[in-house]
Amino acid sequence: MKLGIVTDSTSDLPAYLIERFGIEVVPSILVIEGKQYADGVGISRNDFYARLPAMIQYPTTAAPSIGEFSVRYQKLFTLGCDHILSIHVASQLTAICNIARQAASSFPNRVTVVDSGSLSMGIGFHALIAAEAAESGADLEAVLASIQAAHRRIRVFAALDTMDYLRRSGRLPAAVTMIGGVLNIKPVIELAEGQVKFASVVRTTHQANERLSAFLKAGGLPLERLAIMHTGAELRARAFLSQLMDEIAMDLPREIIMVNATPVIGVHLGPNGLGFAALGPTKQ
Repeated sequence: MKLGIVTDSTSDLPAYLIERFGIEVVPSILVIEGKQYADGVGISRNDFYARLPAMIQYPTTAAPSIGEFSVRYQKLFTLGCDHILSIHVASQLTAICNIARQAASSFPNRVTVVDSGSLSMGIGFHALIAAEAAESGADLEAVLASIQAAHRRIRVFAALDTMDYLRRSGRLPAAVTMIGGVLNIKPVIELAEGQVKFASVVRTTHQANERLSAFLKAGGLPLERLAIMHTGAELRARAFLSQLMDEIAMDLPREIIMVNATPVIGVHLGPNGLGFAALGPTKQ
């Protein structure tokens, strides 16, 4: 059985991995001052984060259409795929998963939609693990088992520079975000099972980096996979990676992915944020 892999652009998969495994990526929609942009087209990530703080009209996002998914599914079937795994952002955060399921209904028993319960490279790792297993010749049941086994070990944390954008998104309780605005604190959040969870608060960027490092180590070492994500804060991300190399180099994977998170995510998190997605060790 030849399996095809589809994901959406909130997975933040680097282009070289998309090409390497022939993964189809459905772009989400970014709306800036009434103009719609397909994610990754028309505005660069660096440009978006540079402009975001000064934008008078708050940018918004929208899910892709059913047709966008159907086109990708049909393309893979035309290329000879027998079945498709469509792996997406947590359904609690967006309608993308539900739209993928609607599109899949036009291809009965040929498309399996997977809710990753995650975001950014948390989704990306689900898709990569599926693609690697499919390439090795695993059947659908085995690939799904590989995803499920990894799902239990994937952790996603982020340290935000401000609560303002998260407050606007409505992803945290109003009382918490109000306190953050008053005290000018920086939240550290975890995304687990589709829920944005309030993990910690700090006062400075240095403290936030230290807290992220502590959460990374607390999840268990050595790490099988690691991605460092940032929202227009490459220098901060590289400094964080350097810190990890100094502290736990032997417990880090050989390849570490670094991504500037898609604006579709950055709209809700704000600029100058830092995070990680990590696949920890198998539990004994």
